[in-house]
Amino acid sequence: MIVLVLDKAPAPVRGEVTRWLLELKPGVFVGTVSALVREKLWQKVQGAANVGGGFLLYPSNNEQGFILRSFGESHRKVIDLDGLFLIRKPI
Repeated sequence: MIVLVLDKAPAPVRGEVTRWLLELKPGVFVGTVSALVREKLWQKVQGAANVGGGFLLYPSNNEQGFILRSFGESHRKVIDLDGLFLIRKPI
């Protein structure tokens, strides 16, 4: 299962992603897809002109059990501390 969160995603981008994933609320998508489809979707949303930023979470064989990737502008920053993913929020 993957979770994809997009900030400021225009309707065409959200529409493309909903072909593969369920949109739980605006900009929040979940579903089960292959690694190839996951990577293609990630590339597509990163390349979209009006997407402010986003996060992708998917299962992995590590201590936390998942990988967390991000792109673009967001108030929250992902920090990889020796394989442990942390979120830094502004004060």
